[in-house]
Amino acid sequence: MFGLLSERLNQVFDKIRRRGRLTEKDVEEVLREVRLALLEADVHYKVVRDFIQRVRERAIGAEIHKALLPAQQVIKIVHEELVNTLGEPEPLNLTGPKPHVIMLVGLQGSGKTTTAAKLARFLRREGERVMLVAADPYRPAAVQQLQTLGEQLGVPVYYEEGVAPPQLVERAKRRAAEGGYSVLIADTAGRSQLDQALMDEIQEMARRVDPREVLLVVDAMIGQEAVSVAQGFKEAVPITGLILTKMDGDARGGAAISIRAVTGVPIKFLGVGEKLDALEVFDPQRLASRILGMGDIIGLIQKAEEALDKEEAERQAERMLRGEFTLEDFRDQLRQMRKLGPLGKILEMLPGDLGRAARQIDPHEAEKQLKKVEAIINSMTPEERRRPEILNASRKRRIAQGSGTTVQDVNELLRQYRQMKRIFKQLGRGGGLGLGRLFGFGGGMGGFGGLGGMPDLGPEFDDAYAPAPRAAGRPSTPKKKTKAKAKAKRKAKAKKKKKKKRR
Repeated sequence: MFGLLSERLNQVFDKIRRRGRLTEKDVEEVLREVRLALLEADVHYKVVRDFIQRVRERAIGAEIHKALLPAQQVIKIVHEELVNTLGEPEPLNLTGPKPHVIMLVGLQGSGKTTTAAKLARFLRREGERVMLVAADPYRPAAVQQLQTLGEQLGVPVYYEEGVAPPQLVERAKRRAAEGGYSVLIADTAGRSQLDQALMDEIQEMARRVDPREVLLVVDAMIGQEAVSVAQGFKEAVPITGLILTKMDGDARGGAAISIRAVTGVPIKFLGVGEKLDALEVFDPQRLASRILGMGDIIGLIQKAEEALDKEEAERQAERMLRGEFTLEDFRDQLRQMRKLGPLGKILEMLPGDLGRAARQIDPHEAEKQLKKVEAIINSMTPEERRRPEILNASRKRRIAQGSGTTVQDVNELLRQYRQMKRIFKQLGRGGGLGLGRLFGFGGGMGGFGGLGGMPDLGPEFDDAYAPAPRAAGRPSTPKKKTKAKAKAKRKAKAKKKKKKKRR
């Protein structure tokens, strides 16, 4: 999502971060680069013009001259104005008598049917009883597709063959009321272009069921054309919100930035993948942070809460901080991480230097490496996984052969395992204080090399994790003990030499 735009903007901001003071000329240069980046990302030219004007007024005024860190202040202004352009978030309106009807409308191929199932899953997790209605009898297999998705979710799908869509939705609403359902989602028919027949059918449907929400599903990959589609639908039917689909495949993402500013219709959800859980609530703050390379820690936490077993994660964390970290735990951690979703999406949510380093990784290559690590660990016996110190040359050859890897791969995995074990021990001793040092030295995590895309901490690791110096005036007991031991060894050697000479 926003890959090229994020990269361009980060290049611009990296230049100004190196400068202590910013002149008016510097600010104009930055604004020119930001303008080009937004236009290349297919943001509507009027939106770009207004955005740059607002940033200029703030960046060249007293707001920058009084700032201690002018570069950071410019980035802050760009972030705030980007949030302003994306618009305020608006939740779904589920007030009034039940069932609440949500109509999904849009052009053919925009992803309405899959989005209907995603929305059903989302609302069910929010505690709603959901029913779907297949109101698209025109597209081949549209009804069967929705029925299949409904079966996967355990959500009922209403359909009657030979019934016109407006009547079908009306009957579905009565059935939903009788069954005690709180939300009815209607998957309506799309067309290859805006035509009057499509609009008449949608208007008749809306008149019969009085929907709480009419959500326009728009393919974000069509760029500025998405703005024209949104305006066309808005003139014909009372659109209350937008769902932008295929955001994961859009390298430019300009539609998301343009569409609210041009149409005035709020974005409510983003479709970020093909799976049924790949639907995100639109949050302009988080989206702006991701565009500007600041990551999305809140989104990452939410994903973790949904995918991971909290009690199991806490139990593993306690064991790790006590230094009880085996290769079985290592494998379980990798499996937990893969539950969060595609690695590429997780990496783009990381903030700052970590995020920039992570974005250098090829997600497909990283996925392959994770599978390789798991294959190596699975090829070990339970005893070898619990006590990797028993792995000798012949055992390593057997593991490499069983996992389809090389002995070098096995050795690299063991090296990284030992490195991680040392990190967890240090964090445990420091009561968690070592975590800041883990992410702090060298301006970030170094690089993401080796198996599984894990951080290769390199020689700086030993310096970073050396024991912290004691406060002045306090005796250092470990050093005294070490000196005493060395002195005792020297005395013992001297005694042995004297004995030999006497003999």
